[in-house]
Amino acid sequence: MIRSPGPADPRGRSALAVRQGASVTDDAPISYQAAVPGTPVLSSSGTEIGTLEHVLQVPEVDVFDGIVIATKAGLRFIDADAVQRITRSYIRCSLDDAQAGQLPPPDGPPVYRVDALADSGNSLHDILGRLFRRPRWIREHD
Repeated sequence: MIRSPGPADPRGRSALAVRQGASVTDDAPISYQAAVPGTPVLSSSGTEIGTLEHVLQVPEVDVFDGIVIATKAGLRFIDADAVQRITRSYIRCSLDDAQAGQLPPPDGPPVYRVDALADSGNSLHDILGRLFRRPRWIREHD
């Protein structure tokens, strides 16, 4: 049996429809699952300490474990307890500037990602790479 998401008004629209003109502001809190890599990460004083690299989570139990940020010193880990607010435009943590400078690198197995632009040239090497779909794996360095 399929249920309607809610009662419809006389014009046939669902009661759960978004209000016309309603929008999410950049300062409205969002879920850690909606955080976008590259989002600026701010200290408690508002100083940018890096950008979001990726979110650490345990999806089996829906637990937010923390974030890994890219800084001038490399990748650094911020525990979930230190993350105060995640928005579309920034992530604010409770660490002051001195604590932010002492963040540890992430531990655990290395993180790999595929570089989609690795074979985007016109050389024979690049053409054969695209032809045989050979992915380029890049290890994230600490």
